[in-house]
Amino acid sequence: MDGYADLRSYAAIGDGRTVALIASDGTVDWFPVPNLDSPPVFAAILDAADGGDIRLRPLGEYTTRRRYVTGTNVLQTTFTTATGRVRMTDALVTGVAGRLPWAELARRVDGVSGSVEMEWSVTPGTLLGTASPWIEDTLHGPVIRVDGFLLGVAGFNHGASTPSGTAMTGAFTTSEESRHELVLTATEREPLRLVDADIVDRGIDRTVDNWKSWSKEFSYEGQWADAVLRSALALKLLIYSPTGSIAAAATTSLPESWTEGKNWDYRFAWVRDLAYTVRALIRFGLREETHAAVSWMLKTIRANGPELSIFYALDGGVPNEVSNPEVPGWRDIGEVVLGNAAQGQLQLGVYGDLFDVVRAYVDDGNVLDADTARLLSSIADRACDSWHLRDAGMWELEETQHYTSSKLGCWQALDCAAHLAEVGQLPSDGVRWAAERDRIREWVETNGWSEARQSYVMYPGSEKLDASVLLHAGSGFDRGPRMAATIDAIDAELGRGPLVYRYSGMEEEEGTFVACAFWVAGALACVGRTDEAKARMDELVGLANDVGLYAEQMDATTHEFLGNLPQALSHLALINAAITIEELG
Repeated sequence: MDGYADLRSYAAIGDGRTVALIASDGTVDWFPVPNLDSPPVFAAILDAADGGDIRLRPLGEYTTRRRYVTGTNVLQTTFTTATGRVRMTDALVTGVAGRLPWAELARRVDGVSGSVEMEWSVTPGTLLGTASPWIEDTLHGPVIRVDGFLLGVAGFNHGASTPSGTAMTGAFTTSEESRHELVLTATEREPLRLVDADIVDRGIDRTVDNWKSWSKEFSYEGQWADAVLRSALALKLLIYSPTGSIAAAATTSLPESWTEGKNWDYRFAWVRDLAYTVRALIRFGLREETHAAVSWMLKTIRANGPELSIFYALDGGVPNEVSNPEVPGWRDIGEVVLGNAAQGQLQLGVYGDLFDVVRAYVDDGNVLDADTARLLSSIADRACDSWHLRDAGMWELEETQHYTSSKLGCWQALDCAAHLAEVGQLPSDGVRWAAERDRIREWVETNGWSEARQSYVMYPGSEKLDASVLLHAGSGFDRGPRMAATIDAIDAELGRGPLVYRYSGMEEEEGTFVACAFWVAGALACVGRTDEAKARMDELVGLANDVGLYAEQMDATTHEFLGNLPQALSHLALINAAITIEELG
């Protein structure tokens, strides 16, 4: 529509540094290089006219069918035309010893039957309206420059690479068992490696093998094994391997609403998402990512302390700048945002997220160092005092309140801290932490519960409901009648079929929140309603797109995707709900 693909049509590939989104017609509409948080050279998803894209598809009419190569983040798209069929394999290539020091997008086309005329183009964008690309002739052929970015186009049997304005274009015709390749390499403010396409072709197979080796380490064989593995692979795409941080999503500014005003940049590492990811990775027996994420988080907090931030840049800094490029946004639903203004908010739930990570890590058989132990002890002491404050809540709201879920996050933090002290990992007897934990429980049971609503409410004196309270069935705060009643109240008011809005009033402003729907499923298992939990999971797993991915939100009626994607929290919620149901069922 108007040059924009439906968000549900996107598949994602990645290499541990960045992620590319590929529409069902084979067009790469989002590809920041070389890093996920770099200014995007290819951003047609936000600016159809000037954002830039990479196209490779048949001339004329065609149909498509897609899948990931089993156990990988390598995408295969089969195009069928009136004259033949081809299979395109897309990979962000990894090296012999891990990720490459440059970005390398490889697009292999194999002729399956008949003959198919194919066309391609590499059209860089304007870095969201801030730069003009140009093609420069060099002694090794033309290269594309965009500000500090340098791009090379290579291949074999892909037709002549013809400069056309600011783009490189070409065409070729397939035959049965023919092979063709298009390769894009990119760097930022450093020399460009011009590659041999035959070596890259072997690199695609190596990348498939690398992903399959990772998936073999994965240990889940439950009822929704395929969906859980695909979600784990989606999360792996969002792990920024140079540091071990975990991005909340691969994109910025994809709207949560059909009107303006709900567009955010999620290419940052939220402590909350990292906490849920680490717990999931531990359950799968994955060691390297778990240790890297925990170590990155603790080093980053120490470097930027003493106060906790709710999120950090992928390189470990504290981002403070927000800008709004003058580009239209997806389907002209602006505004486009670089940066995130929520950085300065007080969110008490971050205490629970931090200590949940560390507790899971220690309980998995690991040991804290002395510096970390002292740091955590001081943060636990701050949580003892800070839980009394109003904050912005988990949903980063402008109105500060005594949000029930924020108090529950502090309860979780101090419960974990007391446990860590008990097992000798923190230099304290934990007496104060346990006492404050019990005071928070009393506060929540007295002030966070509404007899009239028969539910925990968003904050004292309010009749609003908040689905984030359901996370604390999993944390162990409440798995009894009150939590069961809260599930029913949330389902009745916020539920739309298997989907759920975040909190009261959101049906007028945005789509349903995918993670919340999975939180309901997990909470049902926690209160002993396993059959209902399994039925809910079956419905929700069926709402992924054709390659198993989820965005942040869905339209309640049409199930169209809304918000940034792939969204870590959505896939984390699926994973944790599946494991919880399996463990308690």
